[in-house]
Amino acid sequence: MRIALVSMPWAIFNRPSIQLGTLKAFLRDREKNVTVRTLHPYLDAARSIGPDAYRTVCANGWAGEALYAGLLFPERYDRAAEVFRRSLGKKAARGLPPFDILSARLDRQLDDWLARHDFTDCALAGFSVCFNQLAASLLAAARLKKINPGLPVVFGGSSCAPDLAPAMLEVFPQIDYVIAGEGESPLSGLCRFLGGRAGSPGNGVFRRTGKTVELPAAYRPGCCQIADPDQLPLPDFDDYFSELRASGLNVIPGLPVEFSRGCWWNKCAFCNLNLQWRGYRSKSSRRMLSEVEHLRNRHRCLDFFFTDNCLPSAEARRFFSALARRDMDLHFFGEIRPLRKPDDYALYRRGGLNSVQVGIEAFSDSLLQKMNKGVTAMDNIAALKYCAEDNIRLDGNLILEFPASTAQEVEETLRCLDFVLPFQPLKAAAFFLGHTSPIWCRPAEYKIRAIRPHPFNRMLYPENILARLPMLVEYGIGERQHQKALWRPVRKKMKAWEAFHLGRKGSTPPLTYREGGDFIIIRQERPGQQVLHHRLNGPSRAVYLACRRPIPKKDLLRHCPSVTERQLDAFLDDLENKRLLFRSSDRVLALAVRPSHTL
Repeated sequence: MRIALVSMPWAIFNRPSIQLGTLKAFLRDREKNVTVRTLHPYLDAARSIGPDAYRTVCANGWAGEALYAGLLFPERYDRAAEVFRRSLGKKAARGLPPFDILSARLDRQLDDWLARHDFTDCALAGFSVCFNQLAASLLAAARLKKINPGLPVVFGGSSCAPDLAPAMLEVFPQIDYVIAGEGESPLSGLCRFLGGRAGSPGNGVFRRTGKTVELPAAYRPGCCQIADPDQLPLPDFDDYFSELRASGLNVIPGLPVEFSRGCWWNKCAFCNLNLQWRGYRSKSSRRMLSEVEHLRNRHRCLDFFFTDNCLPSAEARRFFSALARRDMDLHFFGEIRPLRKPDDYALYRRGGLNSVQVGIEAFSDSLLQKMNKGVTAMDNIAALKYCAEDNIRLDGNLILEFPASTAQEVEETLRCLDFVLPFQPLKAAAFFLGHTSPIWCRPAEYKIRAIRPHPFNRMLYPENILARLPMLVEYGIGERQHQKALWRPVRKKMKAWEAFHLGRKGSTPPLTYREGGDFIIIRQERPGQQVLHHRLNGPSRAVYLACRRPIPKKDLLRHCPSVTERQLDAFLDDLENKRLLFRSSDRVLALAVRPSHTL
């Protein structure tokens, strides 16, 4: 029995699909009579429109969906072109071929790709549908069905959430099965069913029988999960590398790796990233080390990208500690929450973690509480400082226009932006309403009066489809215009923050200090002004260095007994006014970093 597993654009082209690689390895081990071929047409798409154009579109989800939606629904082609232009903006669109040219190239590329691959010997074609892959997968499945009408098609992936699965089967005739949730065991069961070795596809597989959709009898979210991720086989990326060599694309790929599934926090009010998981499970550090070593050796790559929503703190500490003792220049990207132990940043960096996405989201304590982030503005600012201190590139978002935000929360955000100026700028991310997120489930608490399809989806998909098919990104009607006006000063200030860093020369952070034994000298860059130098002697030095980590004022007084409380308050006020330290809820954090401590 032969099956084909496909990953469409807009998967990142210089990485194999971890979904396909993991599924292939699992079926190879569990189903001895099943042969799996993984296919990565996103490589062909990148070659067709050019790697730079592909990267630009890939970085903008709506633009990618628009290109394929215009081909999927020709009557909405002009609206799709408008979504493409509006979502990219003038700056990103500059240098890109026009929508019509990109659309024509992708249209031709898909037909050519289908013509080159023979699916007649396949018993099943599966599409991994994750971020920004829905329209492309629907189009490819429809054209594949036209060529091979009897070929069963299954969709799965993070975009196939449990309450979306039945609607997808009802709306799109090119889909025969949908796997909602973790895919390994359900896909194995579906293969046994199609091979005549089981009477039904089993749990986790939704299917169409005639004109009706059949739900799994005992289905519940998470029912088919692998209990121990250590028992999963190592991912098989061989097909990707064969296709990459044939494509002529000149890249050394980064390799996706998976430490954990789910999110150990899983409480953020806006988040719907964990619809396919129930609970949190992680691999052991020992297993993760062997996986990285196998992939490094087999594919001769040094860059790895964790796909986790949040790295497991304890196991990640053991993992990076072990790598720090090896003489290799491995680089890792991972998503983390602000770490509880400040020294872990340096440990992670020594182990190769040179790029992170930190869930910052806000700089207002009350807003962070509304988001249920479980951290404070001080924690977030400290995370920015530690990453700068340990030479870790930090990417993160500041959510703007969050529903039910207040003017005071905006003012708190503006104040904090003054203090984070020396650190890597965050991206301004307008709030979007995630399907089945806590906010979606309790809209009235966030002053949302009604929930509608997102305006871009209304332009891309016909009304009769959206009336029956929920989308993962929706639109809340409430006080949106009020929030836009409220947050406009923050957006403006964030642009100035970015401009300051783009206009700088050199790689030394803008706010640093040098140690002089019994004094320190702080160097401070400011936008459009001369560089300032501040010398702190004796007790002043001792107080400042005691604030390298957030510290309560009472602990500072104990640490520096020669300093009176009045003297301390005056000193802290002075340095706060100079933006050399940050204070919040009686805790103090020195903001300058020591360059000699960076790697």
